[in-house]
Amino acid sequence: MERIPFGISRLDKQIGGGAPKGSLVLLVGEEGAGAREFLYTSATMNGLAHNDPDLFDLHYGSIGKEAALPESVHYVSFTQSETQLQNEIGLTIDDEIREAGLDPVSFVDLSPEYFRLSPVPREWYAGEHRAVTDIGKDASRRDVIETFADYLDANAPGNLVAVDSLSDLVESNLSDMPWSDVVMLLKGLRRAVHDWDALVLMHVSREALTDTQLGDLMTAVDGTIQFEWETGGNERVRTMYVRVFRGVLSQLEEEDIIRFETEIHEAGFDISNVRKIR
Repeated sequence: MERIPFGISRLDKQIGGGAPKGSLVLLVGEEGAGAREFLYTSATMNGLAHNDPDLFDLHYGSIGKEAALPESVHYVSFTQSETQLQNEIGLTIDDEIREAGLDPVSFVDLSPEYFRLSPVPREWYAGEHRAVTDIGKDASRRDVIETFADYLDANAPGNLVAVDSLSDLVESNLSDMPWSDVVMLLKGLRRAVHDWDALVLMHVSREALTDTQLGDLMTAVDGTIQFEWETGGNERVRTMYVRVFRGVLSQLEEEDIIRFETEIHEAGFDISNVRKIR
C-alpha cells in the first residue's frame, strides 16, 4: 500500500511510512493539545523535503520504503491569511525550518468568501492578494464551499492538503448550513480524495463538537486522530491516539500501541513516548 508521509518521523515509522494514499484524516484536538501543531508540522516537513533535503534529513530522516512524498503541499484556511499563518507557525517551529519548509507550500486564503455575508467589515479581511483568485475573476462572489471544492479539484490530486479548519464551518451560521450537510460534505470529499490519491488533513476543535457530532464526522472520514491533555500529579502531558484509521490502526494494534505522548520542539510536533498495553 503506497503511503504519503505525515511528516512526523516517529509516527510515520510506526505505521509503515505514513498515511495510505487516498486518505481523508480528521485531526481532533483540545485547545493546545497538539492537533494544529500536527497540521503545521505536516505541511512544513513535507515542504522541507522538497526544498532542503539536507535539513529534512537532519530533522526527519529517511522516508519509508512504501512512502512517497506528495508532489506539492497546499494549506487552506477559511479565516486566516498567509502572513497570519506564517507568523503563527513561527511560534511553533524554528525560523530556519519554517522558512525553508513553507517556501514551496501554496497557501490559500478563503476569508473573503467566508466573511462575505457576515457583519465583518470588508477591509478587515480583503486587503491581501489571494492565490484563490486564480480560480476565476468572480471567485470572491462565490460560496465558500464551492470555491474550496474548485481549489481541491485543481490542486489536491497526488498532493498533501492541510485544511484549517473545519471548526470554522461547524461554528458558522453564515450560510445556515445544517449539520447533515457538513457530514455529507465530508463523505463526498472522502470519495474524491480516494480518486485523487491525495492526503487531506482536516483540523477541528474538540470543543466545537458534541459527542454525537464527533461520531458523525468519524463515520465520514478514513481516519480520526485525537489529541488530548492528560494530568498526572503536577504535570500536564499532551497525548495522541488513533481512534479509527484504515490501514493504520491495525498496525498499531499489532504492536499493542494504545497511545502516544507528544511534545512540541523546534522542529514542530513530535512523539516523545509510545504507550503500550502491558
